Amino acid sequence: MADDILSTIIGTPTGTTVVTVERGQLALFASAVKDDNPVYRDPRAAADAGLPGIPAPPTYPFVMGNFGAYPEIQTEDAPVGNPMGAVLGPLMAKGGLILHGEQAFTYHRPVFAGDVLEGKGMVVDAYQKESKGKLMTFVVVETAWTDQATGEPVCTSQMNIIHRI
Repeated sequence: MADDILSTIIGTPTGTTVVTVERGQLALFASAVKDDNPVYRDPRAAADAGLPGIPAPPTYPFVMGNFGAYPEIQTEDAPVGNPMGAVLGPLMAKGGLILHGEQAFTYHRPVFAGDVLEGKGMVVDAYQKESKGKLMTFVVVETAWTDQATGEPVCTSQMNIIHRI
């Protein structure tokens, strides 16, 4: 994919998703990442830690769009199908590998069980590098999560997807 084509995907929306953050999913995620801290499972432990509710583990926003995204709470901007297909499809058509390269989170406030959050995703960068004679394409996607009730920012998640031929 030429650099001029890459520049055209910058700014491409990857959809809007509304999620209800659920206590059970937070506990399952904490178990999956081997974190046995009771604050992720027990409201009394969370209260004892000075928290107003059960918090999400730090990397939970990586999977947040996959849990609690019920059809009846979605906005009109909800993606139909997979919007990343339009972005990654031309890369995948060339063969090679698609890898998750990097993930970063910027918290504006903690995520808690019971939150209803709206995430708006967008491709914020795309570029290529050569490594050991192989061409790698990097696509950076950012999702800005806000509290649906207040519009206040909660968390910004940034993911780097790598395509290597």
